[in-house]
Amino acid sequence: MGKNRVYKYIAAIIILIIGLSGCTSQQQAEEAKLNTITIGVQPSTHQIAEMVAMDKGWWHEIFSKYGITKTEDRLFPSGPPEMHAMLGGELDIAYVGAAPAISAISKGLDAKIIAAVQISGSALVLKPELADSYKGPNDLIGKKIATFPPGSIQDSVLKHWLKQNNIDPDKDLRIVAMGPGDAITAIEAGQIDGVFLPAPSPSKIELDKKGKMVELSGTMWPDHACCVIVVSGKLIREYPEMVKEILDIHIRATNYIYSDTDDAKKICAKKIKLSEEVIDYSLKHWDGAWITDPKEIVNSVLSFAKVQYDLGYIEKMPKQEDLFDMSFYNQIQ
Repeated sequence: MGKNRVYKYIAAIIILIIGLSGCTSQQQAEEAKLNTITIGVQPSTHQIAEMVAMDKGWWHEIFSKYGITKTEDRLFPSGPPEMHAMLGGELDIAYVGAAPAISAISKGLDAKIIAAVQISGSALVLKPELADSYKGPNDLIGKKIATFPPGSIQDSVLKHWLKQNNIDPDKDLRIVAMGPGDAITAIEAGQIDGVFLPAPSPSKIELDKKGKMVELSGTMWPDHACCVIVVSGKLIREYPEMVKEILDIHIRATNYIYSDTDDAKKICAKKIKLSEEVIDYSLKHWDGAWITDPKEIVNSVLSFAKVQYDLGYIEKMPKQEDLFDMSFYNQIQ
């Protein structure tokens, strides 16, 4: 092979390598581009703000400006599986209880709480015959109570409350982990003695005359934080203006719940496939409130972290800055 042919051969290889490299870079760029936003949500009146924003097209409205071609939300039975999905990279945003968010962030989830969603709003429901004679937490000794899985708001509140009343949640009664549908089925079938669930599940059971509310979570743990918005670190770092708009929409949707509650109730009923009667009854009998300012829940969230640490759910106590990014709310305010 002559020198000229060798040079041409080497040049062709170099061109081929550069071409392949260019394709790879272009492919990687395409893969890195954000095309879809997925939001986690649960079948609860706690998270009506997300449902309103989705129903009104407000999420799509802001995300489309950033080239997002698909906006979707995914329904989860409770917070722990929702956070498991976010840890797996399946969610960009989550409306979720503060407790499972703490657990996930402590386990390495690259995300932060940017806003509050609501406070309180869960209830302890017992079978009618037990509810009629209920006088206090000691009546739960020896009973079988269903609630959300370990690490959830409901699990944390229930166990903290029992301990405050000198009841060992591991020895003095049996607490079983269930999602809302399974827990409702179980108490209505007489398989368990009670449930501790977020609204509207307690109202569904009460309206079905299969149980009665005996304790509200706001009395078990006054004004406790419940749901929050968790946003991925990727969005916070790479799309800060989008995150600010996410917060704007959340505030707008929260205000809408108060300004047009009837429409908000219809949106919720349709989303979670329950009757408007159940939603209406729930909002008349819960002790919850929709809020947005993360500063209002900081102390409560850190108290949840302490409970989770004491229960062995997390290995070290997080600081406020580990869990929250207040900068977006501060900018808007």
